[in-house]
Amino acid sequence: MDSRSARKHQAILDAATTVFLDKGYSGTSMDDIARLAAVSKQTVYKHFADKEKLFAEIVLATTDRVDAMVDLVADIPVDADALDENLTRLARQFLTTLTQPRVIQLRRLIIANADAFPELGAAWYEQGFERVLATLAATFRNLTDEGLLKADDAMLAAHHFAGLLLWIPVNRAMFQGAALSGGAAGAGAGAGVAAEIDRLAAAGVRAFLAAYA
Repeated sequence: MDSRSARKHQAILDAATTVFLDKGYSGTSMDDIARLAAVSKQTVYKHFADKEKLFAEIVLATTDRVDAMVDLVADIPVDADALDENLTRLARQFLTTLTQPRVIQLRRLIIANADAFPELGAAWYEQGFERVLATLAATFRNLTDEGLLKADDAMLAAHHFAGLLLWIPVNRAMFQGAALSGGAAGAGAGAGVAAEIDRLAAAGVRAFLAAYA
């Protein structure tokens, strides 16, 4: 793909992502995408055979973004004195990454279309969040072998860790739209979100260690 074609391809992906998140899958047309991407509808079809294939590429492309999270999870040091601190740092990163508005919007979009595209939803989960959980389980298994944790079922422990962190903000987002409450809009909102992330991270790690330390 030459550079001009590659730029158009990316412009179509960017436009489609925006329109899908704004209008949903059924409410989006290829005309909408072409208009926002500033290309002809024929150009959109030249790059993507149909709306379903375009939707699938957008969804699966987001799984690449978990690579940094996988690296972070795999890099927890074996340090008994700093276990709480290291897990809390990881918890903050979990919350910061997985409660971003764009991530939440995409999650809701995939859930809304799970019946229509069950294989796509399964692939998104397996290549994304499940990969993080598998890495987290391997890390907990290692920490258990070193005597820092007591996780007989490391994968279950990984699910518990993620659930303790994400249950509140993700469920709030599913019903209310916003994952984290930042208080009043403006400069103070960011500080409010950061404070809530710190609170949820500390409480989640405290509960996790009460069960698994």
